[in-house]
Amino acid sequence: VLLVESGGGLVQAGGSLTLSCAASGSIDSIDTMAWYHQAPGKQRELVAAITSGGESNYTGSVKGRFAISRDNAKNTVYLQMNSLKPEDTGVYYCNAYIRTRVISGFWYYWGQGTQVTVSS
Repeated sequence: VLLVESGGGLVQAGGSLTLSCAASGSIDSIDTMAWYHQAPGKQRELVAAITSGGESNYTGSVKGRFAISRDNAKNTVYLQMNSLKPEDTGVYYCNAYIRTRVISGFWYYWGQGTQVTVSS
């Protein structure tokens, strides 16, 4: 299984970015998909998650600014980021809970990360 993120970049404070993460490989089923943020020198933290049924939840600092969505047919999750702040700077990682056709049970998989830099 491979998770590939895209959409990161440099943006001014107040701007917007949309991140995408596409899962590929011998996938049988994807349960929860999520985005994590790792700021420079800090631990990786959950930003938002969405179930296969579309239920979502967000960490407090991004509520009302970020929106997570997914396209189950494309095995892809998105993160629409609006009103970006300098503290949103960091690497954003995609995470997915996946059952493959090769290994029994669900396992967590990570993408390689995409850099987001918000200038003040």
